[in-house]
Amino acid sequence: DVQLQASGGGLVQAGGSLRLSCLVSEGAFDDYTIGWFRQAPGKEREAVSVISTSYGSPYYADFVKGRFTLSSDIADNTVYLQMNSLKPEDTAIYYCAAASVLAPDTYYTNVRDYDYWGQGTQVTVSS
Repeated sequence: DVQLQASGGGLVQAGGSLRLSCLVSEGAFDDYTIGWFRQAPGKEREAVSVISTSYGSPYYADFVKGRFTLSSDIADNTVYLQMNSLKPEDTAIYYCAAASVLAPDTYYTNVRDYDYWGQGTQVTVSS
């Protein structure tokens, strides 16, 4: 099994920044790709940013392009999501998740592709 632990959420004013971290089981990067998702109250869980299975440029949802940056430190088993210029509509629980790597040069953006999920971290952006 893959263990994921998300952290770094909090309360921030609009325009502010947060950096989320996802600590992943050692060795997981060999067989899994990692994605960040979010779920706002009353809404479905949606992809925010995911790592390409070929470790090329990450995928970003249109609503975060230019504001969020995904990075990874494989040596530290950690994936980061730097979130800048936060908006009230970014308020949600943010989850990191792991999907089995099945195809090269692919972005897994569907919730159903992911096998393991972290516990989530709350991000609240006040106006």
